[in-house]
Amino acid sequence: MNKEQQIGACSGKLKHFIVEPFIKHDATEEMYLCIQSGRRSDTILFHHQGGVDVGDVDALALRLEIPVDTFPTGEDIERTLLKNIKSASIKRILTTFLLSLYRVYVDLYFTYMEINPIVVTNERIYLLDLAAKLDQTADFICAKNWGEVTFPPPFGRDAYPEEAHIADLDAKSGASLKLTVLNKSGRIWTMVAGGGASVVYTDTICELGGAAELANYGEYSGAPTESQTADYAKTIFSLMCREKHPNGKVLIIGGGIANFTNVADTFRGIITAIETYKDALIQYNITIFVRRGGPNYQEGLRQMREVGHRLRIPLYVFGPESNMTAIVGLALGQTPIPKEHQLDFAPKQLPKPQTAPKPKIELPELTQKLLDLVCSQAPTRQDLGQGVSTAQTLFTDRTKAIIWGMQNRAIQGMLDFDYICRRTEPSVVAIVYPFTADHKQKYYFGNKEVFIPVFSDMDVAMRKHQEATVLVNFASLRSAYDSTMQAMQHPQINTIVIIAEGIPENMTRKIIKLADTRGVNIIGPATVGGIKPGCFKIGNTAGMIDNIVDSKLYRPGSVAYVSRSGGMSNELNNIISKDADGVCEGVAIGGDRYPGTTFIDHLLRYEADPNIKMLVLLGEVGGVEEYHVCKAIKDGVIKKPIVAWCIGTCSDMFTSEVQFGHAGSLAGSAMEKAVAKNAALKAFGAEVPDSFDTLGVAVNKVYQKLVKAGKIIVKEEVEPPKVPMDYDWARKLGIIRKPAAFISTICDERGQELSYCGVPISQVLERQLGVGGTISLLWFQRELPDWACKFFELVLIVCADHGPAVSGAHNTMVTARAGKDLISSVVSGLLTIGDRFGGALDRAAADFCAAYDRGQHPQEFVNEKRAKGELIMGIGHRVKSINNPDSRVRELKAYVTSRWPAWPVTRYALDVEAITTRKKPNLILNVDGIVAAAMVDMFRHCQLFTQEEGNNYIKMGSINAMFVLGRTIGLVGHYLDQKRMKQPLYRHPWDDITYMSPLN
Repeated sequence: MNKEQQIGACSGKLKHFIVEPFIKHDATEEMYLCIQSGRRSDTILFHHQGGVDVGDVDALALRLEIPVDTFPTGEDIERTLLKNIKSASIKRILTTFLLSLYRVYVDLYFTYMEINPIVVTNERIYLLDLAAKLDQTADFICAKNWGEVTFPPPFGRDAYPEEAHIADLDAKSGASLKLTVLNKSGRIWTMVAGGGASVVYTDTICELGGAAELANYGEYSGAPTESQTADYAKTIFSLMCREKHPNGKVLIIGGGIANFTNVADTFRGIITAIETYKDALIQYNITIFVRRGGPNYQEGLRQMREVGHRLRIPLYVFGPESNMTAIVGLALGQTPIPKEHQLDFAPKQLPKPQTAPKPKIELPELTQKLLDLVCSQAPTRQDLGQGVSTAQTLFTDRTKAIIWGMQNRAIQGMLDFDYICRRTEPSVVAIVYPFTADHKQKYYFGNKEVFIPVFSDMDVAMRKHQEATVLVNFASLRSAYDSTMQAMQHPQINTIVIIAEGIPENMTRKIIKLADTRGVNIIGPATVGGIKPGCFKIGNTAGMIDNIVDSKLYRPGSVAYVSRSGGMSNELNNIISKDADGVCEGVAIGGDRYPGTTFIDHLLRYEADPNIKMLVLLGEVGGVEEYHVCKAIKDGVIKKPIVAWCIGTCSDMFTSEVQFGHAGSLAGSAMEKAVAKNAALKAFGAEVPDSFDTLGVAVNKVYQKLVKAGKIIVKEEVEPPKVPMDYDWARKLGIIRKPAAFISTICDERGQELSYCGVPISQVLERQLGVGGTISLLWFQRELPDWACKFFELVLIVCADHGPAVSGAHNTMVTARAGKDLISSVVSGLLTIGDRFGGALDRAAADFCAAYDRGQHPQEFVNEKRAKGELIMGIGHRVKSINNPDSRVRELKAYVTSRWPAWPVTRYALDVEAITTRKKPNLILNVDGIVAAAMVDMFRHCQLFTQEEGNNYIKMGSINAMFVLGRTIGLVGHYLDQKRMKQPLYRHPWDDITYMSPLN
């Protein structure tokens, strides 16, 4: 059984199709079968030729197109695929087989399946060779049915330990972290922020002659934390510092202009790694080049410059004023270091790399027949007569949107953009968030505070805000499908933006099918969105206000662009503002395999918009959508000048199939290569630069022609309104300060580990205080084993306090400062204990226990909670995450797993955590969850309770009592602390309260 067959065999449902080896002389027919998924339908290709192995005969195969969300009948199969089969018995066997196989193909989320040959006798079917491809993003749906499936790593080989480490880090993070080692002894290493930017940098290195010495493909994006970035950078440095290169080594830390990643935070992680490896970096003669932009980039670049000077490491830093890939030429020695960046301890120009002959690329001749064939295989909405009119404008300065998800930063960014564009009212009219009761959320429109309603039910939000035509969907990949399909039931919605990456492809195709039917524009999945300068901004698109001002996005220009990459769209904003008069509209269609709308959909809209004078297309390796653009130019449908470039030209240097950051960035044929598409676009009249490095030059060339011809009239610049800076951001930048309202000398929860009076919790846990036996006798009326008593003590220690900021401690301190006695003060804190603050132990125990007892798979448990809109008690933390674990949980888990005679419910809770942290890294098993699960296992397996007694103790609240008792210790401490310092009566400051009368 080959590797592909193993994928099928392990799935269970396909297992009965994998049979014993075929005996040749029993054969009556040998056949070839292929099932492959397309944008709007699945295709079954079938060929048979009696007793002969016909091999790959796609061109001769009979074809059956099956629209998404439908299944063929037996008559469909016989009429289309089996019309040449003469034997009635074989036709009957094949019909049953094909119907069953296609059902398995759909149910198990396959995207491709090839069986060649199939051998059919008068009694049964034999599969001699089977290759199949599963949609890995459907893991959360199919994990139980798939069983143990190991997906092969990209680049066609087993992962190195360092690659496996980064893959594991990526799996535990909401960010995207990718590392592929291409040549361990290579001289040129990369660490690039953003999937599209990573491909662009790799392209540029190869185009400038550095392919032979390129060591890796490296990508970090999606706002990784400081610790995650430090871990990633240390992994890169550990690989670089193993063997010396005669010309030294170079690390390119590149990236575009970030939309929402705090550049300073990620750079602090890189600086931590640099400081750790400082001696090795000097020893191995490593030079570092940095180029980055985005939120707080000025501080990030300043810190990088400072560490280079302090450690005397050749480290050259550039911001968005520099071309994104300009540092590549410097790193490869193609150009000298600019005079203002030269260092007295480093050379003024680096050695050029060893050049290697460029691979010979055989491009197919793009004849008219081939172009028509390619476009017919992937029909557009216009080809099918579906969708909206190309003349429709998606966004105006009166566009109103509903946001799915509590994305405060993105929403405030949209309102700030509205204000700077001089809109009369905010573009966001409602928020949908199923995990809370209906309420109103406060935001700012300029200096004015505004309230935006939050609804738990989307249908209610739509009904109350009929003026909304856009839904910006921030739902996770697990729930984006349901929320999008629900939104399309409302005819008022004409555009839906799906931010989530990695939605199962079958779900995306169903979304596209319904969107085509209803004439809804889908932007995404896997997108940051888009922007209409002067009118409307989607979510985090274009980053913060300073970048919006720098790129002149507060007013319309004359250029419209469409891109796959959301990160690269920001770089296009920057390029177009410098080399033309700015952006009129820009859309990032998304990086997943099936974007909801394609390049041609938006370019045809731009063609029909008289305000748009020129077009920019930034395509990618993979897919054939760019050929529709070629056809539109040839047919005269697109008449406006267009500048186009497809990134991923570096794919030809790899000998195996390459998957870059985006799911759609995968060339399955010569036609899908970036080089082929660039050549085609150029042949049909687009302005195609030699590389991304000169894209701005090409834009400026076309722009100047249009200005000279009088088609673009350069307008006088107008200053935009000033947007006040948010308090939190100003504080993060260090430009304001505010006196603390409280003083605490007994506890500090801000560091990596909770401490009591300066003593880390790990040291407190080493003290053996004998209260466990007392609890054993007074609560449970029996002497429990030492391991159980010690566990109680551990629980009390870790629950004793968690800082002065939480509600219980806050109430106790305020009451004490009011002159109240100890009992009143402590009770005021205890009364806050409930599901939101500490009291989730009993419910967590009941939920985990019930799910385990009924044999429910952890994934099914998570899905059920999600469907009901219920939070999972015992899961989640505001600060801690899978990569920044809670030391309290770590110690308790280690104790239980090493001392408990059995801990099945605890294991079940950890399995749930493994699932929830795939969605969000802070959805970890918290203190409530580990104590609850461990206590259930204690009741059941210490052999001193009947199951009925154990269940009664859970119902009584004895588990939650552990938290109440422990937290009382801390509340008493806070009371004594305030009295000892003679703190005065507390009055909350006026400037921290919004006074808003309903009559004003």
